[in-house]
Amino acid sequence: MDIDFAIVLVSLVAFCGALWLLDALLIKKSRVAAVEDYKRTQAKGRSDEEVAAAIEELSTEPLVIEYAKSFLPVLVIVLILRSFLIEPFQIPTGSMIPTLEVGDFILVNKYAYGVRLPIIGTKIMDVDDPERGEVMVFIPPHENKPYIKRVIGLPGDTVRYEDKNLYINGELIDKEYVEPITVDTSIGGLAGTLFTETINGVEHATQHIDAVGRRRARTTWVIPNGHYFMMGDNRDNSSDSREWGAVPEQDIVGKAVAIWMHKQPGLNLPTFARNQRINQ
Repeated sequence: MDIDFAIVLVSLVAFCGALWLLDALLIKKSRVAAVEDYKRTQAKGRSDEEVAAAIEELSTEPLVIEYAKSFLPVLVIVLILRSFLIEPFQIPTGSMIPTLEVGDFILVNKYAYGVRLPIIGTKIMDVDDPERGEVMVFIPPHENKPYIKRVIGLPGDTVRYEDKNLYINGELIDKEYVEPITVDTSIGGLAGTLFTETINGVEHATQHIDAVGRRRARTTWVIPNGHYFMMGDNRDNSSDSREWGAVPEQDIVGKAVAIWMHKQPGLNLPTFARNQRINQ
């Protein structure tokens, strides 16, 4: 089951904040009243130590209030950092191989494409727009979970992908042969080829399966205003805009900027050997 940490964080902040406010407005007054009543009716004739101990006990906050006040500042800081600055993600699939591998932990700049409110995603401040070649995290049209792909088409672009060649606005995108490789798929390893592709001055690796494979019914897309066409670098093994369409601007999450940790699936220790910036 996928957990929406934004909803969890906002809920925790709201819960702790409500307890803090409840204590400030109501519960604290009852503690102060209890102390005053004790001083007036019971403190006389008792030792200073007994009075001090009794007052401390009467003044003590309930444990849930104490925890709420302790956690609230930390939760607010985490919510601000995660919502508006940097958010971590883990790569669950191989659609961005060879750029990103399964098990990579990446950092996403939430500020790069504008400041958005958590959960609802409404943009409250413009910064920059996505550019071709950048790696972006977003919510796809068909599923309410984060995906990560490379920005291929901008609003108004015409994108064509045919015979393993990419065209943007009629211009063939350069790719250079690197070496033969084996591409892992659901049916096993298949012979493939590693290329270096350059989009908008951004050089990055892509891989293709040598076999012709299935032909897509559609090869050309005109990108609507306010939408972005996304593709995985693992070109023949990626569910992307070629299948479910362009991504609306309001569903952008942020710009992937770096790999900070890698952990192979299963009982394996994390490693920092893949720490690097992501080609943009």
